Amino acid sequence: MQIWSGNDNGFPRRNWDSHEDVKRDHFPLARGMARGTSALLHDLKRTGLLEDTIVLWTTEFGRMPSSQGGLGRDHNPYCFTNWLCGAGVKGGISYGPSDDFGYKPADRKNPTEVYDIHATILHLLGIDHTRLSIRNNGIDRRLTDVHGHVINELLA
Repeated sequence: MQIWSGNDNGFPRRNWDSHEDVKRDHFPLARGMARGTSALLHDLKRTGLLEDTIVLWTTEFGRMPSSQGGLGRDHNPYCFTNWLCGAGVKGGISYGPSDDFGYKPADRKNPTEVYDIHATILHLLGIDHTRLSIRNNGIDRRLTDVHGHVINELLA
């Protein structure tokens, strides 16, 4: 199941792609996501479904640590936050820190990449990402391309 947020380009913006005023535009979205996510996690835990459900909260990019000359911030393709919980995920840890500015990965030679998150989720689903190939346009392709490794530190 996917829950998606961010299609309305009205003003003030009611989506996450706000460059004008991050506090004004993101605060109501963040509050709504926090309430909805909290209710979802609480309900999954209460019913015992969290033990068998992987929850991933992510985005396609982060925000720059600096402003765009005002109250907005541009896209940051180098660092962004996502989190996992549920079936087989170790709780209460942080992995893949950014530098002191939140601009680039702290370990630039070994950054945590999206491929690693995908490999870890596939592992939790019982799938070896290095062996799963899909034939597309006559070429065998892996879901994690030729990249990615399971992040064992995230596993319970």
